Amino acid sequence: MPYIELESHLPGITGLLEYRKDSAQPIRDLTQYLLRGPSTLSEAERELIATVVSYGNECTFCTTAHTAAADLLIGDHETAKQVKQNIETAPVSEKMKALLTIASLTRKGGKNVSAEIIERAKAAGATDIEIHDTVLIAALFCLYNRYVDGLATALPAEVGYYDTLAERIVNHGYTRLPQGYDHLKK
Repeated sequence: MPYIELESHLPGITGLLEYRKDSAQPIRDLTQYLLRGPSTLSEAERELIATVVSYGNECTFCTTAHTAAADLLIGDHETAKQVKQNIETAPVSEKMKALLTIASLTRKGGKNVSAEIIERAKAAGATDIEIHDTVLIAALFCLYNRYVDGLATALPAEVGYYDTLAERIVNHGYTRLPQGYDHLKK
């Protein structure tokens, strides 16, 4: 049960973003830019960063949503699962292993990111902008995870909701739907 009154048909972050559209807009814009804007990291790789941070923060809604989006973008249900279990043995490039480790360390606290892991990422081919964006995405998803769980937002009633949400994220991005979300009411 959410700690504040939210629209019951909008679980997780969507309900919070609709509750305060004014404060939501800059967050949506930043998320859209970082996860869907121009980057040498693929959209799938950026979703994996969101997934690993949300998983480490034990945020069920965000972990499930971004796992579903990563799965859809990658085209399998194993990569994100394996990244969550063990970054070092996951079927991703050495560069992504290093960047996902940076994201995981950022999640724990910015000072956990060491010069050694940055050098590892650079040696694996990561650019300064990719390292920058990894840390920023990780920090942003810490905000989201704490926002969602700090106000005890509801989880969807149906597990299939996450597949629908993943399709919306992949096909529409992180901007507010022009028609809003009333169509989700039952």
